[in-house]
Amino acid sequence: MINVVDLSKQYGQVRAIDGLNFAVKPGIVTGFLGPNGAGKSTTMRCILGLDNPTSGHATIDGQPYRELKNPLTRVGALLDAKATHPNRSAKNHLKWIAQANGISSKRVDEVLELVGLSEVAKKKTGGFSLGMGQRLGLAAALLGDPEYLILDEPVNGLDPEGIHWVRTLLQNLAKEGRTVLISSHLLSEMAQTADHLIVIGRGKLVADTPMQEFIRTHSATTVIVRAVEQDALATALKRAGIVFEQHLDDLNRPTFVIQASSSDEIGTLAFENRLALLELSEHRASLEEAFLQTTGDAVQYQATAPQHTQLEGNK
Repeated sequence: MINVVDLSKQYGQVRAIDGLNFAVKPGIVTGFLGPNGAGKSTTMRCILGLDNPTSGHATIDGQPYRELKNPLTRVGALLDAKATHPNRSAKNHLKWIAQANGISSKRVDEVLELVGLSEVAKKKTGGFSLGMGQRLGLAAALLGDPEYLILDEPVNGLDPEGIHWVRTLLQNLAKEGRTVLISSHLLSEMAQTADHLIVIGRGKLVADTPMQEFIRTHSATTVIVRAVEQDALATALKRAGIVFEQHLDDLNRPTFVIQASSSDEIGTLAFENRLALLELSEHRASLEEAFLQTTGDAVQYQATAPQHTQLEGNK
């Protein structure tokens, strides 16, 4: 388990992390979310012993990272996929890491095949695309077959196939009982990958909760209903004290939009009043909507909507 206890980090006048407390448990994928400048990367660096916290501490399996024996065989990390020598081949880059950590060179070939880089193993990393560099970074993180994985933006630069592959890989590793902590700005992908969320804003903990609970708690569910007898349905809803709005949908059909009720409740109401329904659907808010609602006050850089201006050359 990864434990972060009262962790704070001060850079001059800037407090990047402010009293963080959370635990990352094995057997699940934990997503680490927050707006730009929230302190995610700094927190990961403190966990990995790359930065010294101003106060508090972070431990991996009860020990600070720097005190772990053979750390690469215990913890795999990806913070900067570009951290390679541009004139060194992918295979030699991994061999150098393996030899420095007492890992068999056979494992180098295994992880190159695992991440799909076997055919470019002898190519210099300076010529790698962003996605290829990301795959190499993942190969380095997996080199020691670690029990813990700490990955910052692991799908950055990957194509849809690569993103799906990373998602499946991380979920399978978690099912093996490993501890997986990942950060990402791709909220739609995080919604499909993570089981649990840790959300921070301006260095402080905002949420520490299962994914579905986070979405349910911080965003609303909308029920969409169309009935054969619209007036009769409106009467039944009013009698039951259910607040609704009436709109025309994209096909210009009269539709009821209901907040704070479930499709089960509305379906039961229609059945009890013998009302035939043409549509009964439930729109569940996305992780993105829940995230924006939760972290809106913690965004460091607020952009304004662009104004329509005339370009100089078009005057």
